Amino acid sequence: MNKDQQFTEKQEMPYEKFMRFGPEALTEAELLAIILRTGTPDKSAVQLASEVLSMGKYPRCGLLGLHDLSLDDLMKVKGIGEVKAVKLKSLTELAMRISRSVAEKGLNLNDPGTVAEYFMEKLRHRKTECVYLISVNAKGLVLDEWRMSEGSVNKALINPRDLFVRALKMEAVSVILVHNHPSGDPTPSLLDRQVTENVIQLGLVLGIPLLDHVVIGDKKYYSFRENGEIAQ
Repeated sequence: MNKDQQFTEKQEMPYEKFMRFGPEALTEAELLAIILRTGTPDKSAVQLASEVLSMGKYPRCGLLGLHDLSLDDLMKVKGIGEVKAVKLKSLTELAMRISRSVAEKGLNLNDPGTVAEYFMEKLRHRKTECVYLISVNAKGLVLDEWRMSEGSVNKALINPRDLFVRALKMEAVSVILVHNHPSGDPTPSLLDRQVTENVIQLGLVLGIPLLDHVVIGDKKYYSFRENGEIAQ
């Protein structure tokens, strides 16, 4: 290899490319290669990163697919040990928290869209249904965000009694329910509708109304309030 070839290869290395052109000029594989730092004797860091990115399953491919991969999944790739696997999962967690932090600044509890956006990154990657209760104060601000339960791939248990015990403990004046559908389709099930009606009726008795029940899918949501199933 002559000096010109060595110089060209150096310029094409992700770190040097980042410093010269900025992060926006790098591919996903190149950005991930900077995190990984090294490859294997027969595979560059970029090639290793590309292999990791190819592990995502449709429709969550590329970087998005990292959310679905466990440490064990990642460590099955030659060149990915425990340290690199932990770095990759930490990266996905940071990305999710940054997204939620941005969404939180614009959170309006009277707007189902912003509620859905706030929970979207947290819930749309989950493989089981999770239910969250948001307790709201008299000023319309969040008092508490509580994960009530986690169930199977198509059902999570919601106990209205536990819900209102928590709401009363937090001195909430109203509540919002949020849960996800791992299938990606946020259309409420019959059970979702039954539970929502039970919570509405019990809330009326206790004087703690249900403001909304938001179901999170993959980049879409369903709001009971927005669809006229909860009085505004």
